[in-house]
Amino acid sequence: MTTRRTLLGALAAAPALSLGAPARAQFNRPLRLVVPFAPGGTSDILARLMAPKLTEALGQNVVVENKPGANGNIGADFVAKAQPDGHTLLLTDVGSLATAPALFSKLSFDVTKDLAPVTMVLFAPYIMALHPSVPATTVAELVAYAKANPDKLNVAHSGVGAANHLTAIVFARHFGITWSYVPYRGGAAAIRAVVQNECQVLLNGATATQPFVVQGQMKGIAVSGTPRLAALPDTPSFGEMRLPPTLVDSGTWQGIVTTGGTPPATVAALSEAFRRVLALPDIAPRIVELGGVARAEGPAAFAAWMTDAIKSWGDVVRAERIVLD
Repeated sequence: MTTRRTLLGALAAAPALSLGAPARAQFNRPLRLVVPFAPGGTSDILARLMAPKLTEALGQNVVVENKPGANGNIGADFVAKAQPDGHTLLLTDVGSLATAPALFSKLSFDVTKDLAPVTMVLFAPYIMALHPSVPATTVAELVAYAKANPDKLNVAHSGVGAANHLTAIVFARHFGITWSYVPYRGGAAAIRAVVQNECQVLLNGATATQPFVVQGQMKGIAVSGTPRLAALPDTPSFGEMRLPPTLVDSGTWQGIVTTGGTPPATVAALSEAFRRVLALPDIAPRIVELGGVARAEGPAAFAAWMTDAIKSWGDVVRAERIVLD
């Protein structure tokens, strides 16, 4: 009897993960969770962390599929053209979606019409990391070295026009330095490039980058945002340095969108499923360990964020005259 009461008490205390029958009834086949980057980056790590729990919440298998290329646009286009029933989802750094309208004059989908915001799921600051051979351990030392050696440093990023590419451009413009930008197919490839000394500088999401810094394969000299990362307590933040808001607020904002035209009730059910998953005691702490913060914001808040980001990052793209087609 005691064992039975203990079990019942534990079940009562556990968060209700599974959606109710009416919500689950909207999903009648496996769901595809598309990651528009190669495996190993922030979006991929997050997708594979959440997929098993989403399967439980929705009552259907959630399968992660990587569709990299074109700064995330190949995967986004696939989701934009899917059946509008909520069974095809995109998990991405939504900064890439926000910059797409300014970067591509012939974009094959409309970010605001063909994709429906479901929820923001995570924010992770950027870690500014260097290959160990770079003779700098602080931002001031990096700037001094870059000024003394113009165009000698290569900055790895996850694609031309990606948020971390634009952040590196803003950083260089602010400090009056010049360096070269080298695009890779996602954050994981950019990390490998710096570890292998193909490139020497990286601005990339903490979720994917932090382990390499902790292991000493790269040197972390700063993080975006204001608070320091728990795993890197000696690494100062951009906020402490009183850098411009564009740099302080930069980072990887991960969100979920589905196909435009999906019924609002289905979007709401998906948003609730993600909210429940992100609140789980074995998910939220893991995200913190990875250097991120869960952001279970629903469709309205996410849509408002996208509107602001499309304008602010679009201004940066236009100022730098970056056009891709």
